[in-house]
Amino acid sequence: MEGMGGLGDLFGDPEELQRRMAQFAEQMASQQQLAWADNAIKLAVDLTVAAINRVNIQGTTHEQAEQVRSVMATVFPEAVTLVREARAGLR
Repeated sequence: MEGMGGLGDLFGDPEELQRRMAQFAEQMASQQQLAWADNAIKLAVDLTVAAINRVNIQGTTHEQAEQVRSVMATVFPEAVTLVREARAGLR
């Protein structure tokens, strides 16, 4: 039993192991934040596209443009909020 020094012998220096585990945890947290940000941005885009696709656009080109602008005025602030929160999560 004397030859078995415990986990320290198996994994090397316990402090180094702890430092590496902390780095791994930080990397995982960063990847999770990045995935969340990507999902939030995708959701903002999907929300905008879906809202525009639901509009029954009719009339002249000018009237159609006004209808799309009206939808964007409603949806865009929500999309911007999602993207802003996603960016804040990356900091």
